[in-house]
Formats: sequence, C-alpha cells, structure tokens
Amino acid sequence: MARYKKQINIAMERLDQGLARVHSMVKRGKNADVIHFMENDLKELYEELQNIINVEPDNDGSKIGHL
Repeated sequence: MARYKKQINIAMERLDQGLARVHSMVKRGKNADVIHFMENDLKELYEELQNIINVEPDNDGSKIGHL
C-alpha cells in the first residue's frame, strides 16, 4: 500500500506542477502555448494519475477509488 501511496503522491505533484505551469503561461498571455501544453503534456500527467487510481462501482452503486 505504501508503494501506491508514493506513486499517487508523485503523480499528484507532477500534475500540480503542470497546473502551475499553465497558470504561469496564462498570466503571461501565452494562450497558444497553454492550449498546446494542455492538449499534450497536461493530458498525459492527468492520465498517469488516472491509471494509478481505478474507480469502479461498489455494491451499492456508488463510486469508490481503489488502489
């Protein structure tokens, strides 16, 4: 379990850094760069995190994250 927690924390940190980069580019008015980054790099960072966390329905139909 500790290994998965570490993987999630690393993936979350990388996603957070990517979002900070988007914020910085938006503040500088580099909209074309932001769109390119979001469609490519940020999407990959999100998918990396998504692949670590598998969300599936529970017995009562609610969604819970399973590691």
